[in-house]
Amino acid sequence: MKEIADIIKAHAQARKDGKKTALATVVKVEGSSYRRPGARMLITEDGVLTGAISGGCLEGDALRKALTAIHQQENKLVTYDSMDEDDAKFGVQLGCNGIVYILFEPIFNNRQANPISILTELESKRENAALAVLFSLEGQKQIGTHSLHTRHGQFRHNENGHFPSLSGDLQQVLTERKSTFLDYKVDQELITAFLEFISPPIALIIAGAGNDAQPLANIADVLGWNVTIADGRPTHATSQRFPKANQILVTKPGQLLSQITIDDHTAFVLMTHNYNYDLELLHLLLSTNAPYIGSLGPKKKLVRMLDELNQNTTENQSRVHGPVGLDIGAETAEEIAISIVAEIKAVLSGASAGRLKEKTAPIHVYENKNN
Repeated sequence: MKEIADIIKAHAQARKDGKKTALATVVKVEGSSYRRPGARMLITEDGVLTGAISGGCLEGDALRKALTAIHQQENKLVTYDSMDEDDAKFGVQLGCNGIVYILFEPIFNNRQANPISILTELESKRENAALAVLFSLEGQKQIGTHSLHTRHGQFRHNENGHFPSLSGDLQQVLTERKSTFLDYKVDQELITAFLEFISPPIALIIAGAGNDAQPLANIADVLGWNVTIADGRPTHATSQRFPKANQILVTKPGQLLSQITIDDHTAFVLMTHNYNYDLELLHLLLSTNAPYIGSLGPKKKLVRMLDELNQNTTENQSRVHGPVGLDIGAETAEEIAISIVAEIKAVLSGASAGRLKEKTAPIHVYENKNN
């Protein structure tokens, strides 16, 4: 979501400056590549790039293709094949062995449902969404960023094409929480739909405004997470100490939960270094549906807190991550922050947090349900 937010901001500036733009989206990958379907990049007519569609090797040629799309005022699908001699220079630099399909869409600001307006609607709502991008691998009908679906039923259509079953297919993606591909027939032409599941950014609530909370807040901001700092000390919980935080609350534990919203993407880290504060907040959190609760400090501290709360069950010991973070040999506050962020991402993504070199299956798998 951070990439999308950056693209929206860059487009707003380009529009203010009177510059034409195009959106490049990785819509399909065969084999391996640095970026996967759903990677996006905004290109302005004077060559400013926001986002990324590769490790850097495709961006130069993508600029030329985007300018062509802007000049011709039509969507274009471009194929980069690292196994093709003409495209070998891209593949060698990328270090991959695959085919990447990138869709270029010039942005028409006078059209209500252009790709940027659809992405803007997506970014404005903190909820899971399914986004449809339609393209043709063999024909000329490059429809592009087409529609958005959320659990509230918002559904926006691009003016090109009509797909009566698409709403139900997007709902299925929402239900399964998994991106996929589907094929449709339109006027005897095969149209492929990349149906992308997109979840909102993680909301990280850091209980504690000490010095060790600062790198955690900064790293989370780099990732595009929504950061809240909560502490009872007005001298510590300040915008000067946490300039990147989205929200700073000087509050007692009993008042904290009424000031925030907990959803499937909310993580709490208890690191106030105030035992009673952490204890009271932990007591409140155990009765919520918060998907991640982390406690800084040794395991004996967590066991003691659970004992005092009369909630030292196997379930709670498993649910609360204490000591918080992954074992990466962290010593400094910055290293500990990295280990905490990595564990939160793994838990909320349902990932194993193991080494990728030991993974036998592909890192990313997208299913084509028509096959």
